[in-house]
Amino acid sequence: LFVLAAGICWGSIGPFIRTFNKAGLYSLDIVVLRSISTTIFLFLFLLVYDRRLLKIRLRDIWCFIGTGIVSMAFFNFCYFSLITISTLSAAAVMLYTAPVFVMVLSAILFRERMTKNKAAALLLTVLGCIFVTGVIGDAASLSLRAILLGLGAGLGYALYSIFSRFALRKGCHSFTISFYTFLFASIATIPMADFRKIAAVGTSSLFMLLFCLFSGFVTTALPYILYNFGLAGMENGQAAIIASIEPVVATLLGFFAFHERLTGGNLIGIVLVL
Repeated sequence: LFVLAAGICWGSIGPFIRTFNKAGLYSLDIVVLRSISTTIFLFLFLLVYDRRLLKIRLRDIWCFIGTGIVSMAFFNFCYFSLITISTLSAAAVMLYTAPVFVMVLSAILFRERMTKNKAAALLLTVLGCIFVTGVIGDAASLSLRAILLGLGAGLGYALYSIFSRFALRKGCHSFTISFYTFLFASIATIPMADFRKIAAVGTSSLFMLLFCLFSGFVTTALPYILYNFGLAGMENGQAAIIASIEPVVATLLGFFAFHERLTGGNLIGIVLVL
């Protein structure tokens, strides 16, 4: 249920991205804005909840460089770039090449078994994702750039589960992992973005300020905390498949909020993912 809730939160990111686009912010700017707002939220929360969770061992810092920079910054940049050149459903589905990466890497690094049930669930998920995108009937809609960005997003997303598993094995709390993930993501991306424009948009009105904070909480802080809690009780491969509810949510939001086309193939894909 924790992982499922995380997937639903992640799937709701499209309308937030489109709103930021209208305000003049794009891929890297949004990555920085989300990372900073989430870092601030989690820092204030941990000060009140349990400030001991802010402490980490220096020898474990590589785990958070992995979750924050190698995974988070890279995945978000690829994913947000993809959203600007494709539909929400296509972007979310390309992201869900991630379970394939997760299962392969987890089998190699953590000796997780590839069972018949897992293989069947993975196959249905991938088939469902293909139907949801509509690429079977309209392959030309995805350019080579979109495909590469989608594969990059999938790999970056998969690496979060891998590095988080290492951190959990070292005894790190879910909140600690989430906070340092976004702290390192902020450090890595701030020098590459237009910080003046980000600050101008974020402080342009009370609504926009609250919207930025709300976006950081609903689509970033909350789902990553939920996912880490869920990950502590199951294998990486299982979590990756359950979280694939995200493209279903993204597709339905695209249909209801942005009037994107919902075909029979999309509906078949949703059923297969479920």
